[in-house]
Amino acid sequence: MITKPDKNVTRKKRHNRVRKTLSGTAERPRLNVYRSNKNIYAQLIDDVNNVTLTSASTVDKELGINGGNVDAAKEVGTAIAKRAIDKGYKSIVFDRGGYLYHGRIKALAEAAREEGLEF
Repeated sequence: MITKPDKNVTRKKRHNRVRKTLSGTAERPRLNVYRSNKNIYAQLIDDVNNVTLTSASTVDKELGINGGNVDAAKEVGTAIAKRAIDKGYKSIVFDRGGYLYHGRIKALAEAAREEGLEF
C-alpha cells in the first residue's frame, strides 16, 4: 500500500531549508507567515535577539476579521504593515513559511507592500 506524505511535514522541511539562509535582524526583521485552514497569522521577528516585535492575525479582536480567505489575508497584511511602520520598520525579510507564494500568502505579501513595507 502506497501512503501519501504528510503535507505539513513536507512544508516544515521546505521551511527549514529556507530558514538556514534567511534571518531577521533588528534593522531588517523577518515577516513570518503561518496559515491554517481557519486563520492566518503574521509576525515580525528579530532572530538575533529572539524577539517577536509585532504580530497580526485573523484571531485579533481589534481587527474584527474572521475566516481564512484571501480577503482576511489582505486585512492581516495591511495590519502588520501599519504596525511595523509605526514601530519604525520599513524594510523587512519575507518568510513565506514553506508555503507556495500563491493565494492567501501572496495576498498578504502584496497588501503589506501596498502599505509601504519593502521586501
